[in-house]
Amino acid sequence: QVQLVESGGGLVQAGGSLRLACAASERTDRTDTMAWFRQAPGKEREFVAASRWSGGSVFYSDSVKGRFTFSSDNTKSTVFLQMASLEQQDTARYYCAAGPRRIGISSNERHYNYWGQGTQVTVSS
Repeated sequence: QVQLVESGGGLVQAGGSLRLACAASERTDRTDTMAWFRQAPGKEREFVAASRWSGGSVFYSDSVKGRFTFSSDNTKSTVFLQMASLEQQDTARYYCAAGPRRIGISSNERHYNYWGQGTQVTVSS
């Protein structure tokens, strides 16, 4: 069973930074696409960023482009989400997700088969 474990969430002031990490139990074809999603209270889960262990471009949502950076450390099977210039509207529970190589760099949560438990990010004014 694939396991994804997020860490790094917390409380930060607006304008601050946080780095989230997601450790995956495997890097295989079935987990080649890695993504971050978030869900704020009372809202639907939304796509944040995605890329592949095997390399290539990163796809960001418009709401985080230029502020968030997706990266990975393949030697540790860990992906990161560096978040800068945080805004109150970034407050949400952030989830790591993994999907097969064939989905490409997808923003559709239905394409992802494996999910972590999430880590809470709260941005205060």
